[in-house]
Amino acid sequence: MKIECIKDKLTWGLDKVAKIAGKNLTLPILSCVLFEVKNGLLKIKTTNLDFGAEVSIPVKVIEEGTLAVPGHVVTNFIENINDRIVLLEEKENNLAITTERNKTIIKTHNHNDFPNIPNPTKGSSIKINTKDFINGLTSVWYSASTSTIKPELSSVHIYEQSEEMIFVATDSFRLAEKRIKVKKHNNFLPVLIPNKNIQEIIRILGGLEDDLEINFSKNQLSITIEGLYLVSRLVDGVFPDYKQIIPKEFKTEVILLKQDLINSLKLAHIFSDNFNQVSVHCLPKKNLFELKTKNNDIGENINQLKATIKGEDTDINFNYRYLSDAFSSINSDSVFVGFNGLGRPVVLGGISDKSFTYLVMPMNK
Repeated sequence: MKIECIKDKLTWGLDKVAKIAGKNLTLPILSCVLFEVKNGLLKIKTTNLDFGAEVSIPVKVIEEGTLAVPGHVVTNFIENINDRIVLLEEKENNLAITTERNKTIIKTHNHNDFPNIPNPTKGSSIKINTKDFINGLTSVWYSASTSTIKPELSSVHIYEQSEEMIFVATDSFRLAEKRIKVKKHNNFLPVLIPNKNIQEIIRILGGLEDDLEINFSKNQLSITIEGLYLVSRLVDGVFPDYKQIIPKEFKTEVILLKQDLINSLKLAHIFSDNFNQVSVHCLPKKNLFELKTKNNDIGENINQLKATIKGEDTDINFNYRYLSDAFSSINSDSVFVGFNGLGRPVVLGGISDKSFTYLVMPMNK
């Protein structure tokens, strides 16, 4: 293998995929990136067996070939050189990197040990705008469980209904749902993508704008766009039937400015206890939305906001973080908050944009 390439393009490619290749003492080959040169392209591949990625960049090919090299070493080196043109060459089972001012040798691994990255082309496929797809994922992924005891809860559920692609995640204490308008696809199968892979997909696709193609089979899902190819294992499980727990009516309905509520929660959090508990008190007769927090070691805070409130007085405790996490997903200046009393889920959403729904369970007194 021998190629010349532009340093910035090589850096871009490594940045997209090399982080997947973490330290792996059991299988050192999984700590490597695979360089595969063919047909005028350098393909950089990485996998952790659960998630794989491949990026293709144009290069000047002097000699085709394949080699595997430790990902963190080659990435750190390329990121820190200042020369524009980089020469990569395989020499005596090593990778020789030469620039105008640098010469280095990096030991390689047997590239034949590198696992094949699967391609689920025999399943179904759809196309969707990349920004819309990322918007759907970023709107809900934080609500997935961090525990792997129930894999279906540590995943993002994606399905199609009435010309909408619906993204859902829950950890059983809160639930986030985002609906994105798409063209109807009769062959779209519901999928469960592991949340740790969702975060990699968001990172890698960030900043891309073209439409992407999603191919999926029973066990795997792949994404193709702009010289990038990603593939994720799918969770074999059943997502909870969550629609039945979303309230249609409320005993107390509140409308207030999103930024006011964000600022008020930040103030309240300063005085919250070790459980991040914040008390929410709705006063319909005064049109006041009140947040109260108390910490025996610090002090206490009462913060009142003007709001439009209909229904009953309400006094319920919540986890501050569970409330504040939702606001980046609400694309509206004003928010709706619906209450149904103690022990019942509270619903948050936007007024001008109703594509996002968020449920959160209250804390015990």
